[in-house]
Amino acid sequence: MAGAAVVGVGMGLLAPAATAAPAGRDKVQQAMEGVLPVGALGIQLRLRDAAGEWTGSAGRAAVNSDRPVRTDGLFRIGSNTKTFTATVVLQLNAERRVDLDAPVNRYLPGYLPVNSKITVRNLLQHTSGIYSHTGEEDPAGPGIIPPFDKRFVDTRYRTYTPEQMVRWALAQPSRFNPGEGWSYSNTNYVLLGMLIEKLTGHSYAQEITQRILRPLHLRQTSFPGTHSGIPGPHAQGYLGYPDGGGLTVVDITRINPSWGGAAGEMISSTRDLERFYVALLAGELLPAAQLTQMMTPWRDSEYGLGLHRVRTSCGDFYGHTGGIPGYVTDVMVSKDRSKRMVLSLTDSGRATDRDTFLAAFGRVGDAAVCG
Repeated sequence: MAGAAVVGVGMGLLAPAATAAPAGRDKVQQAMEGVLPVGALGIQLRLRDAAGEWTGSAGRAAVNSDRPVRTDGLFRIGSNTKTFTATVVLQLNAERRVDLDAPVNRYLPGYLPVNSKITVRNLLQHTSGIYSHTGEEDPAGPGIIPPFDKRFVDTRYRTYTPEQMVRWALAQPSRFNPGEGWSYSNTNYVLLGMLIEKLTGHSYAQEITQRILRPLHLRQTSFPGTHSGIPGPHAQGYLGYPDGGGLTVVDITRINPSWGGAAGEMISSTRDLERFYVALLAGELLPAAQLTQMMTPWRDSEYGLGLHRVRTSCGDFYGHTGGIPGYVTDVMVSKDRSKRMVLSLTDSGRATDRDTFLAAFGRVGDAAVCG
């Protein structure tokens, strides 16, 4: 759930012509259209800067339709879920209910065989060394979740419990000693979801709803749990995989996202994500001390506590990316909140190659925030 879930080879699908962008937004529109030939079926974007607010889109909402992508559609946000989860943990820290530098075992005693040296902070910043249950970031092999190919398609409605995923991950060799390296692990945030439940007596989803969604009126944001659908207007996402010398493309819009949990299951919109990240960076959700820690990257990464720092030619931005089969999301907000961009891309399943796709994807963000 970090980066793009792009699988397969082939030519990108042709899309209908997009509506002309207004003056000053043409570079962004061109960049969005540039992702279509290399793996995207559609893309929607919300941008706010000194010129005001603009929403735009390119491509199609489904393979068998000429329906354009809505700029107010819902989508799976993947690892942007982590920023919501981290915010609740930091709120609990501000309430003195959890010590970030205490071992996880203090709060989950005997519940899971977690290395006693792993702290809550290690989980938040991905310095725990715990193997990711999704396995996609590890060249050593797949995780308990099948690779994003036919094996995933065939099991996409399977339910996984947090305990099942964590126990599998903890049975694998550690990547490194806690605090001695950095490695993105979705299991870290599944553990944090369990920690929230242990401390509050409520699920992580209930706590996020009470502490963030309701106060900010984020009515388009939800937790599907084991439900496979997206509850509102949305574009379709696809997954492609090699099959007998050819390429099979499957509509992957409907899945059971329980394997994402507190690390990546949520659904939202560009409007809700913009509101959340702006409120977060404005100090509406966290005291200054906790927000500063959240925004401060670990020494060998650009990752803080559930928040990415993105260095660009026009300054630093904060946010997160999210990749889940069929959908890719990116959020970038300047520290003073004067520039912010949220985009959601739907995968065609026909990416030429991952590097070409990611380069084109990166050009969209650069055009949006730097012009």
